[in-house]
Amino acid sequence: MDRAKIGEILKPAGVREDARREADVRDRFWRTARRAARQVPFMEDVVAAYYAALDRATPLKVRGTLLAALAYFVMPADMIPDFIVGLGFTDDVAVLSAAIAAIRGHIKPAHRDMARAALEDVDA
Repeated sequence: MDRAKIGEILKPAGVREDARREADVRDRFWRTARRAARQVPFMEDVVAAYYAALDRATPLKVRGTLLAALAYFVMPADMIPDFIVGLGFTDDVAVLSAAIAAIRGHIKPAHRDMARAALEDVDA
């Protein structure tokens, strides 16, 4: 996936769009994360990004970037449909990698702790 397309996906949105994205992410995140766990090599970062996106203490611009990436991740139909084994999450990985790299300093130790705990629960 090229940088222009990723930039378009992650571009800032308004308050209404961020609220819609947050609702979609809250509704679909764990279902998608379970399906993607074996295909996304940095799942702990993705889950930590989820917790950072939902944290009201995270700056709005950062939350918007994360919500855009996570909304793309949970979208059932994207550039490469997620049900295609071996390829389905490659576009999601590109978008999530770019978003996480851009805001890495805003993912706090508490977000990472929650991610580790959540992934342990998912594995159990």
